[in-house]
Amino acid sequence: MAIIPNLPSSSFLAILFIFSPYYLAYCASSSGNDPHGAFLKCLYQNSTTTCSISQVTYDQTNSTYSSVLDLSIQNLRFQTPNAPKPLVIVTPVAVDQAQAVVRCSRESGLQFRVRSGGHDYEGLSYLSGVPFVILDLLNLRKITVNVENATAWVESGATVGELYYRIGEKSNSLGFPAGVCPTIGVGGLFSGGGYGMIMRKYGLSADNIIDARIMDADGKLHDRESMGEDLFWAIRGGGGNTFGVVVSWRISLVPVPKTVTVSTVLRTLDQNATALVHRWQYIAANQFPDDLSMRITLLSLDGTDGNRTMQAYFQTLYLGQTDDLLAVISSSFPELGLTREDCTEMSWVNSTLYCAGLSGQPLEALMNRSLNAKNYFKNKSDYVKEPISEVALEEIWKWFSRAEQGALMMILNPYGGRMGEISESAIPFPHRAGNLYKIQHITAWTNGSAEVSAMRVSLMRQFYQFMGDYVSKSPRSAYVNYRDLDIGKNGDSGKTSYQQASEWGRKYFHGNFDRLVKVKTAVDPTNFFRNEQSIPPLPLPLP
Repeated sequence: MAIIPNLPSSSFLAILFIFSPYYLAYCASSSGNDPHGAFLKCLYQNSTTTCSISQVTYDQTNSTYSSVLDLSIQNLRFQTPNAPKPLVIVTPVAVDQAQAVVRCSRESGLQFRVRSGGHDYEGLSYLSGVPFVILDLLNLRKITVNVENATAWVESGATVGELYYRIGEKSNSLGFPAGVCPTIGVGGLFSGGGYGMIMRKYGLSADNIIDARIMDADGKLHDRESMGEDLFWAIRGGGGNTFGVVVSWRISLVPVPKTVTVSTVLRTLDQNATALVHRWQYIAANQFPDDLSMRITLLSLDGTDGNRTMQAYFQTLYLGQTDDLLAVISSSFPELGLTREDCTEMSWVNSTLYCAGLSGQPLEALMNRSLNAKNYFKNKSDYVKEPISEVALEEIWKWFSRAEQGALMMILNPYGGRMGEISESAIPFPHRAGNLYKIQHITAWTNGSAEVSAMRVSLMRQFYQFMGDYVSKSPRSAYVNYRDLDIGKNGDSGKTSYQQASEWGRKYFHGNFDRLVKVKTAVDPTNFFRNEQSIPPLPLPLP
């Protein structure tokens, strides 16, 4: 059954009031002129854990406040003196402390943000335009792997790399379909779907979640049985910080061979890259076996002769041995010219290091939450349903060559396989059959000046507009974990209309958006859990 908040036993007018968009403003005014102080007082009175919550609470008077805030900010665009800062950050070491943060945020009328790994592309897990607090799940990262049942419980503060490491520590024949970047927090990744190099074999991370523990707006904990199937459906791909705080997930692990094969080959324009990328579109999703995933990274760099050229990196993970991979490629994609020397056999867990660009590093590198070099970036996403012609690809290359060296990058991730077998309404993530591949558009830079940042953001927006002719339409689909406020955002103070939210919501969720709104209305009618792209509740209908 759905979670319905406790309502005061009063008149219909009172009921209508508590469900209205003005309820949150009322809460803020009722907490007095010092919501910051009210929050801290409430927090210290409502945590029962042996470790004092004061030891994991940081406000702007604390000497380590900035280091705690900045630790998980992955996009340096939002790590500036002018970026909005939380009044308080809490990094709980126990679930009851997290519950206290939720309750006290609500009672004091402060906006609430929850952060797992800090990879939100628009910084929505740690930014707000109104006074707010951050519940940082950094310390809630326990992972318990059950090899016998091929399952695991994972707390939301764990990273993908930590999950991979713990699985590999217990078994060389089990894996899990999750992200390529090891520092991504599982809380945000699972909430938006989560994909990786074995997606074509086993689907998304969210497709393999079998239970969860979530806190509602009253700070109460629910498992799959008590939350009900509608909410359980919504949290597996409906986006983070929307329906509650998922503190842990139970996942179904998947079988992997003891030996897998990886390969990365570079092809330039002189090596027929355009024709190879064009051909790849026809076979990567629809002809390759499910055991094979081959993604392409495209960028433009100066060669050793000083001339600019497109570079296409074909990265492959095959759930099997080299001989079998070479046979598959020889049959379906001989133009690539893959050789035995291009291939390396290793365990699945080692392949997660390889695909992350960390080949040769010890497995312990997966446990390093600060592994990735941070930079400034603006990314977007697209889905491709029809192959892009060679002529059109050459037009795309012109954009790359006109821009500064390395200023634009595209990563093409193939779909098909298991992704095409799962219904688009099975979970909120709708991008299934009919999609050949997903594009991640990337521009990243290291000079943080306002001028450079504005130029790069403008470049990405112009390139995205140009790409509109070659990608999905009506709607132009996007991946919710690649947040992009350019495609639409909610209004201020939780007063977003259904029509306003549907502008971006249908691009992420297609027809599943309406069901997500219904779930949100049932479980969080006051819109406590919200951000600039969270599902809004409908107003309470009149009797």
